[in-house]
Amino acid sequence: MYKAPTQNWYLERIIFLIAGMFVLVSLFLGLFWSPFWFILTFLVGINLVIFALTGFCIMANILYKLGVKSRLK
Repeated sequence: MYKAPTQNWYLERIIFLIAGMFVLVSLFLGLFWSPFWFILTFLVGINLVIFALTGFCIMANILYKLGVKSRLK
């Protein structure tokens, strides 16, 4: 079984954390506030697929500009 190292908060790990938080919050808001929040869940999913296929992610660019170091070089 593969287990990612958790000693440091590197760029890729933070991206997964933020994406997961967006999905959970938009799911909660979509269920209890307005179904239009499910659009945010869809957009996060699309962004994760684009990131996996191309390596481009807007959040990764923002975090990199803020000084977060990537584990991948």
